Amino acid sequence: MDAVTVIYGIRNCDTMKKAIAWLSERGADYRFHDYRKDGLTSAKLHDWSKALGWKTLINTRGTTWRKLSAEEQAVDTQSAAVQLMLAHPSLIKRPVVETASGHLLVGFDPALFASFIKPSGTSEQ
Repeated sequence: MDAVTVIYGIRNCDTMKKAIAWLSERGADYRFHDYRKDGLTSAKLHDWSKALGWKTLINTRGTTWRKLSAEEQAVDTQSAAVQLMLAHPSLIKRPVVETASGHLLVGFDPALFASFIKPSGTSEQ
């Protein structure tokens, strides 16, 4: 079975809608994973944090962050950040994309997506 791009996020997020539309318009093979509905594991969040840095994953500009207490916002370790993201999945920046070629992308940037995500049927990796 060929590797497929997995796009993680929340279905009703505007940025997610743009990213999914971009993938669909280009015929990219992808699978959507709604981490609010389908959940995420601690191990997955630790893997992403090790690859990207946990600060890259936390959306500090959203309403979920603003609703947190000062103590919760004072997170200063990867383990604490992962626990916070597990408790509040909407804190995770969207989308997080695991490309078929093994790259990890955060946020929707059409130029970056084009560099790492190829339409189905292309063999470039």
